[in-house]
Amino acid sequence: MFDFAIALTGSIASGKSTVCSLLKLQGFAVIDADSEVHKILEKESLNIANLFGDEYLKDGKVDRKKLGNLIFNNEKSKKRLEEFILPLVKIEIIKQSQKLEKYKFPYIIDIPLFFETKNYDIKDVVVIYTPQDIIIKRLIQREGLSEKEAKDRLNLQIDIETKKNMANFVIDNSKNLKHLQNEVDKFAERIKF
Repeated sequence: MFDFAIALTGSIASGKSTVCSLLKLQGFAVIDADSEVHKILEKESLNIANLFGDEYLKDGKVDRKKLGNLIFNNEKSKKRLEEFILPLVKIEIIKQSQKLEKYKFPYIIDIPLFFETKNYDIKDVVVIYTPQDIIIKRLIQREGLSEKEAKDRLNLQIDIETKKNMANFVIDNSKNLKHLQNEVDKFAERIKF
């Protein structure tokens, strides 16, 4: 099923989207699980309202920020959302993978919670590695979170050091963009067979 797929993962704010953009520039196809989540939230807004209440809709669409605050602070709600949405995401990813498998060339599936969900039978995994202190700074700047909120969100995921040890490949994103580009170039060379 996923013979040529490489799962790309990391922590929140580790630079997964930037790496995916760089890989696309190198000609790799990228399937983005988060993008699929957003499309499903658009299509399934009534089901989301049924699950969590009308207050999580804004102008008929899911208020992702409000829903995010709920699931990041309520384990039960997080589990309910995942039980509803993850199977739908997997169906879409499988559809897209089937189209890419026929080219017999590596492609990337960006799955932020790859290790946490254990939902995909993909043997090769690349982790975008950024030390925790840098991730916390990025979350504070990017999301406007307090340090405690940033740490709380990070603690919902497997520790980045653990993920790094579970991966076949690691792309280091602890420095600047030029360093990251070099890391991506090295990774791209390794996976082109």
